[in-house]
Amino acid sequence: MVKAKVTETVGALGDYLKEQRTQSRLSLRQLAEQAGVSNPYLSQIERGLRKPSAEVLQQIAKALRISAEQLYIRAGILSPDDGVGGSVELAVLGDTGLTERQKQSLLDVYSSFLALNEADPVLAPVDPEESSEADAATAPA
Repeated sequence: MVKAKVTETVGALGDYLKEQRTQSRLSLRQLAEQAGVSNPYLSQIERGLRKPSAEVLQQIAKALRISAEQLYIRAGILSPDDGVGGSVELAVLGDTGLTERQKQSLLDVYSSFLALNEADPVLAPVDPEESSEADAATAPA
């Protein structure tokens, strides 16, 4: 099931990139040159055969003059629910002191923590307001 979702996400990303490229009136070769990636690699991304790194997505976004965050969301790197302002993912992706592999490792760990918390409510963080209300309700009068 997870592999199918990844394939769907990558395919949707490829379709979106192809649409953006054609709207920009760029050939595959022109976009590949502007983004600094090989023509065959970009073709594989558009056909949904490859999942590009955040760095490659950023280069493609710059060449297409579109939002890199939109590409991150479409690639499944960012969740649309995260909000662009204080997103952990954006902070990791924007950190120039990390390699692409380190960034991906951090994002994988972060995603696994979120999935674990979602699966087991006992592990989920407690909202401070809910905590203080519960304490007030159980405090002796």
